[in-house]
Amino acid sequence: MIIRAALLLLTGILLSSCKTIDINQLASASGTLKQAFVPTGEAEESDIGREAAAVLLGAAPLLQDEQVQVYVNKVGMWLALQSDRPDLDWRFAVLDDADINAFAAPGGYVFITKGLLARLRNESELAGVLAHEIGHVVASHHLVAIRKQARLKLAGMAVQLALEERGTDTRQLQALAGGAKLIYSRGLDRKDEHHADRIGVVLAARAGYDPYGLVTVLQTLERMNPQAGELGLLLKTHPKPAERIDQLDRLMARQLDGLRNSALGEDRFRQELAHLSNP
Repeated sequence: MIIRAALLLLTGILLSSCKTIDINQLASASGTLKQAFVPTGEAEESDIGREAAAVLLGAAPLLQDEQVQVYVNKVGMWLALQSDRPDLDWRFAVLDDADINAFAAPGGYVFITKGLLARLRNESELAGVLAHEIGHVVASHHLVAIRKQARLKLAGMAVQLALEERGTDTRQLQALAGGAKLIYSRGLDRKDEHHADRIGVVLAARAGYDPYGLVTVLQTLERMNPQAGELGLLLKTHPKPAERIDQLDRLMARQLDGLRNSALGEDRFRQELAHLSNP
C-alpha cells in the first residue's frame, strides 16, 4: 500500500504539471524507492555500509596506531566468526575520539572510540562491546532504520515536487533526507539496543570470553557522571546503562554463571594497550 500510494502521488504530480520535471529528481526518487522496498543483497548492503562508515569517519578519524588497530581487529574477527554471518567482510577500527562510544554499519563495519577503549579493563570487556556492535550488523538493525528513512525521503520528495510546481519554499522538506547522519545522531530503537546486548553476550560466550564483560562495561558507565561531556552522544542514543544491565540480568538469570571468568585476557589487553594514555 505504501509503495502504491507513493507511485500514485508521483504520477499525479507528473500528469498535473505543465513544467519539465528535473530528471535528476526522478532518478533520485527511483533509487530511494529501490532502497526502501527491494530486498538488499550483500553487495548493496556493503555499499550502504561504506556510505554509513564514511559518515562516522567524517566525524572522527581513525586512530593512527597500527598495534591497537591490529589487536582490535583480531578480537573482533574471532567474535564475528562465532556469529550467524561469519563470511561477511568484517572490518574493525578504533576512532581517534575522546568520547565514549562504539558504532556499527551495515556490511560488517564496527568502530570503537579511543575514549571507550581507554576505559576498558580487559579483553573480555572489549569483546563485550564489539560483540554488541556485531549483533547490530547480524540483526540488520541499521539496514532497517535506513530503509525507514528512505521511505520518509520518498514521501517527502513526492510532496516536494508538488510544492515546487506551486512555487512554494521546500527547504523544510530537505530535513527528511538526513539518512545515516540522522540515525547515528538519534540512535536506534531501544528494542534494537537490547537485542544487540543479548546477541553480544551469546557471541562473547561462544568465543570463550566471560559473558559478563559487557555487563561490567555498563557498570563502569553507570558509575560515571551522566553529565560528563564524553558520555553525551552515548546516553542520547542508547538506553540508560542501568536499564540495559537489568534487561541482561533478567535474560541471563544465572544461565551463564558457569562461564564467568572463563577468559578475561587481562595480561594481553594491558600489553597491547599499555602505550595508550589513560583518561
